Amino acid sequence: MKSVQSWFEQVSDKKTNEECCVWDLCFSTDGSRLIAAAGIRVLVYDANNGTLLHSLKGHSDSVLCVTCSKDGCYLASGSADKYVIIWDSQMVGKSKFANGDAVQCMTCNPINQILLVCTSVDLATFGFDDLKVNRTKINSRVTCCSWTSDGQYFAVGFYSGIISIRSKTLDEKNKIDRSVACPIWDLEWSPNREGKDILAVVDWSQKLSFYLLSGNLVGKEKQLDFDPCCVSWFGKGEYLIISGSNKQCMLYSKDGIKLGTVAELKSWVWTSRVRPDSNAVAIGCQDGVISYNQVILSTIHALFRDRYIYRDYMTDVVIHHLVTDEKVRIKCRELVKKVSTYKNKLAVQLPDKFIIYEVSHDDPNDMKYKVREKFGKKIDCYSLVVCAQHIVLCLEKRLQCLSFKGVKHREWVLESPIKYIRVMGGPPGREGLLTGLRNGQILQVFLDNPFPVQILKINTSMRCLDLNTTRKRLAVVDEHNTCLVYDVKTKELQYQEPNADSVAWNNRHEDMLCFSGNGLVNIKAANYPVHQQKIQGFVVGFSGSSIYCLNGCNMTMVDVPQSAPMYQYLEKKLFKETYNVACLGVTNGDWETLGQEALESLDFQTSAKAFIRIRDIHKLDLIQDIEDRKRRGESNMQVFLGLIYAIQGRFQEAAKLYSKAGQPSRALSMYTDLCMFDFAKEFVGAEDIKEKQILMSKQADWASNLNEPKSAAEMYINAGEFGKAIEIMGEHGWADMLIDLARNLDKADRDSLSKCANYLRKMEQYAYASEVYAKIGDTESLIMLHVDARLWDEAFSLVKKHPEYKNKVYFPYAQWLAENDKFEESQLAFHKAGLEAQAVRVLEQLTNNAVSENRFNDAGFYFWKLSMQCLDLAGDDSAKSGELLKKFRDYQQRAEIYYAYHSVQRSTEEPFTSHQPEALFNISRFLVHSTVNHCPAGISKVAIFYSLAKQSKILGALKMAHHAYAQLQKLRIPVRFQDTVDLGSLVIKPKPFHDHEDLLPMCYRCSSTNPLLNLQGNFCSNCRQPFVYSFISFEVLPLIEFFLDDDVSDNEAVSLLELEPPMKKEKEKWNKATASQSIQMDDYALMDDNTDDPFNPKFMSFEQGGVEYQPVKANRNVLKSLSRTEVIICQWPKPLKNQYFKVIMPDVPLTKCSSCNKIFHKDDYELLALQENRCPYCRKSLDD
Repeated sequence: MKSVQSWFEQVSDKKTNEECCVWDLCFSTDGSRLIAAAGIRVLVYDANNGTLLHSLKGHSDSVLCVTCSKDGCYLASGSADKYVIIWDSQMVGKSKFANGDAVQCMTCNPINQILLVCTSVDLATFGFDDLKVNRTKINSRVTCCSWTSDGQYFAVGFYSGIISIRSKTLDEKNKIDRSVACPIWDLEWSPNREGKDILAVVDWSQKLSFYLLSGNLVGKEKQLDFDPCCVSWFGKGEYLIISGSNKQCMLYSKDGIKLGTVAELKSWVWTSRVRPDSNAVAIGCQDGVISYNQVILSTIHALFRDRYIYRDYMTDVVIHHLVTDEKVRIKCRELVKKVSTYKNKLAVQLPDKFIIYEVSHDDPNDMKYKVREKFGKKIDCYSLVVCAQHIVLCLEKRLQCLSFKGVKHREWVLESPIKYIRVMGGPPGREGLLTGLRNGQILQVFLDNPFPVQILKINTSMRCLDLNTTRKRLAVVDEHNTCLVYDVKTKELQYQEPNADSVAWNNRHEDMLCFSGNGLVNIKAANYPVHQQKIQGFVVGFSGSSIYCLNGCNMTMVDVPQSAPMYQYLEKKLFKETYNVACLGVTNGDWETLGQEALESLDFQTSAKAFIRIRDIHKLDLIQDIEDRKRRGESNMQVFLGLIYAIQGRFQEAAKLYSKAGQPSRALSMYTDLCMFDFAKEFVGAEDIKEKQILMSKQADWASNLNEPKSAAEMYINAGEFGKAIEIMGEHGWADMLIDLARNLDKADRDSLSKCANYLRKMEQYAYASEVYAKIGDTESLIMLHVDARLWDEAFSLVKKHPEYKNKVYFPYAQWLAENDKFEESQLAFHKAGLEAQAVRVLEQLTNNAVSENRFNDAGFYFWKLSMQCLDLAGDDSAKSGELLKKFRDYQQRAEIYYAYHSVQRSTEEPFTSHQPEALFNISRFLVHSTVNHCPAGISKVAIFYSLAKQSKILGALKMAHHAYAQLQKLRIPVRFQDTVDLGSLVIKPKPFHDHEDLLPMCYRCSSTNPLLNLQGNFCSNCRQPFVYSFISFEVLPLIEFFLDDDVSDNEAVSLLELEPPMKKEKEKWNKATASQSIQMDDYALMDDNTDDPFNPKFMSFEQGGVEYQPVKANRNVLKSLSRTEVIICQWPKPLKNQYFKVIMPDVPLTKCSSCNKIFHKDDYELLALQENRCPYCRKSLDD
């Protein structure tokens, strides 16, 4: 560190000529002016040269403090006369404020226009513009104050030793009550460093302390050994300026470590301030002296290969790896005076000791430095050099070699002061030092040799030295800034270059060096001209293409391509030397140029090395091909050069070389590959037809690649390559050309015709494609063409002639129907295609959709379709008939439930219904009985019981109504029904538990009256005979189902029923077969003449109240006795048998649907049939 005094001023009273104490100093915001509080005046100086600009009078007593506003427009001065005067930019008094006591200190907010004024009795803040004053009382005298960098808080120091941290509203945030009650003489907040505000405090207990905004102490207090009067942050918060009773201005580190003296004065230093954005310090003293000093922080650094070591914060050593950009910091906590590095060693000189660090040899990127040795020795040396086992100190004219223990090993006394020294390498303990003296001597000093060896002597002093890698050439920069290069052996000057301030040889090339000067770096190879490039700083190292430059205290590694030196060698055709320079670092383009030049000169070895660098596989293949030819005995260099020219694009030269070498076929092949057919024709023989055909085909390929497809297609047709022509025409959609070609092709060329047809099919030219398919007789493709075109009629007509393709038509037809929402037709198409699984899947999807969309009538219809589908499959597959019949019965039951629920759901959702109350009552009862054990998805029991309760009340079935409302209370009722259900439940409670007799169903087999509710199912509670319902009104029909004897087939039974029944019958004879639990009607005996229906009495012969259902069976005689009009036959496909029902009341007209086998009241059926022209259950059209 060095301090230079820029100007000096002695302030005195003009009248009495007495010295005026300088109590305070401050700089203007831009740093151009220095303001001093001296005596009763405010003095304004030009900070650059010390010229007095203004002497301001306005105070009647000593001016104790001054400060400037943030914008630099105002200046404030505070005095012992209790006034604060605001001066404007013209140094004219603007306003004057009175305070309760002498103004001790003041400071301006760094963010806004707020001024803090501190007296012995209060604190006050006010703005320069609005002049609004805010005050608060205090209990002790304030000695100093400072704002934080963000202007949110300020700290004040009291004479009592207390520090108060307050907000800008004067509210106290933290209070620091120190253990020693000693006056706080100055404090200052740091520039915001690492996101923390640090408060530096000095007091008259001779201590330096640091505090956080929270009031916590940072580190330990530092002993100063003098009474401090002022503290200021220096730089960007890295250092501190402290002055006081020791009559000095001192520089300290940010951690409180003493670094040096800025100035020594003759009296106490009351104030010292740092100029903004500068290293200048203004100092004010007790005797009226104002000193303006520039502080120069020298750079301490060292470089070895890719490791740069420098001093940071004056107390730290930083190792910067220039390749990996990794940095390591060593905190020495003392002033670092010198550093040096060599290989894995690092030497650091501190004020009273030396420390040797070491890093591992094994890893070149290892940055973990460890202390190897340290020894105490206080020496002021000019320079420090570390070697493998020693350190060397430069002491004016002496070199002193010490071991790592601090033991003096050897000393050399030289003729002149040492100007330059560096380690040039060597065995451990025997290294050589290149040393330059002020008298022009250049010596080489070996650590194991007491006698220096003179290398050279020049007439002037030198600034920089360096030896090349072979130690044969020496570069010197003299004091005239000239770079001189000498031959070490002959001592001859080889060349010299001007404008140099530093020089370095390339450690990877013995003939290349670089030197810097005038903002340029100059690279010189051998005796070739210099190549220049702009760069800032001094060259301190040169390795390969990397130049190490020192700019200030920053070391940078700059990559400089060695293109210029490479081309200098290349011009001389020195390929080996050119390659060596290129290895230092050039661009890919430079490598390619080197490879091309070497290749044309037939230096294949150098050329291959160059092309390997840029991974040019094609050139390497060419070189390998030439090498293989040479090994096979070929030696025609013209052919080799022709190959090289062809690769370079020099085709005409290559063709001439091929012709001279007697190989014109190579020229033909080259021009053909290049599609240069006009040039190729010059090398085709007149009678060589094969080569002409090859040329024509390649020309067609070329036309296709040149985006001239039409010409290419015509060329392919002329060349007989129909396949390629068809591909081009097909890709471009030229249907006319395709059909013309197809019509001209022979039928035997099926491949080409098939290609034509396929492309026409893709173009949707179905007529043309059909013509081509017909030409080659491809029926399958023709059918698929109609399918793709959705020409179903044509496809079906072909399928009639060729049924083996049925599945290929019906399956896509079914898919097309499904895509167009024609699911029922799609299901039939799947069925026709024999894809039963797909047909069932479509029906299942339709059913699920209908249920989820509350289309229960459709759901019933689809379930019926599903049941019939299962029945058809059961007839075709006897192995799975049992499982399929089970599904059939399940789907039949679901169909009936959904069909019936449709009416109930409509009646609950819609305000009006076409059903009579009796019908809704019967439907609801049917659903209750059908859903006892299982309720299908989508069926709401709430709706069923709600409809049943409502209709029961209307019809007088009060017992049933009681039951329905009771069931509703167990269910989760929708909000819209809740009130109605609750009201109905209350209304029905007092009603009797009695159903109207007219509503009770009667069993037509046992003539017993059944209750309205049978939780076991839809059958008679007495004889268990199933009820048969009309599937419109859901009334119980007067029918009794009977079964045939096992030996009577359905066909025989139908034929017997068709016979005319006998007029008289023999007496009846009944036998009960208990084993089969059935009633057997044997041959009839003669009956009484007044018995019109002999079948009726027989039904009464059974045991009433049986536990199990006993079906009625009929033999042949019984069948003969029945009239065909008295029996309804439901015919089912196999494997099911027919169902037979005896009509008990012939006067009740009934009808049956032949499709679904459901039985209806004839009048109801005909009414609905007239409205919709179809069966209401299975939707079979009456026209069918």
